[in-house]
Amino acid sequence: MKKLILGTAITALTAGAALAEGHSVVRLGTEGAYPPYNFINDAGEVDGFERALGDELCARAELTCEWVTNDWDSIIPNLVSGNYDAIIAGMSITDERLEVIDFTENYTQPDPSAYLALADADVDLSSAVIAAQAATIQASYAAGEGMTVLEFATPEESVAAVRAGEADAVLADRAYLAPLAEAEADLAFTGENVLIGGGVGMGIRQSDTELRDKFTAAIQSMKADGSLNALIEEWEIGELF
Repeated sequence: MKKLILGTAITALTAGAALAEGHSVVRLGTEGAYPPYNFINDAGEVDGFERALGDELCARAELTCEWVTNDWDSIIPNLVSGNYDAIIAGMSITDERLEVIDFTENYTQPDPSAYLALADADVDLSSAVIAAQAATIQASYAAGEGMTVLEFATPEESVAAVRAGEADAVLADRAYLAPLAEAEADLAFTGENVLIGGGVGMGIRQSDTELRDKFTAAIQSMKADGSLNALIEEWEIGELF
């Protein structure tokens, strides 16, 4: 996956410092490869549910935001090191991640995770080889269940492993897998959905409490006026608030 920086480059200030100095430019880091949450459109721009959400949150928080894409496996370390100021990338709130970064209030409910396999396969999940994107709640869950897990850098590679016969099924957010199951006759869901994590929130450096609170207030305002639910319905993300 290629890194793509959209917008004019800015100096390497942390969001906390920028806000303290009266500036309002905040860099939002996303993966750009996990539709419908986030993806790169034909114009080379970040698009999806989180692009629409992030732009609205920034408007409500009176912040000017720039979008940056980053590979998933280094998205938390690069937030901590100051390459951008917030993560908005379909990232579930977990206790493990809270040891390293902070989160805003969740902007989605916990999204069901699902198993996708070849349509003609008879998969026994108790002994299956499971493909999952590395450093995701799905990879951790499958490993915790004693499954054999193959981890990949991107969600596309996880699905490709199933097609190639390297794995029996891929475990990922159902919202990501559903369009694949609908569009491709060779793929089908198998087994039961599982609920993992505490919903999706924006990842923030632990020192940036002011920025966290600004975004949380904006999320709360969108919940209150129904606009967040409207976006969730539009992008078919999951359960409404």
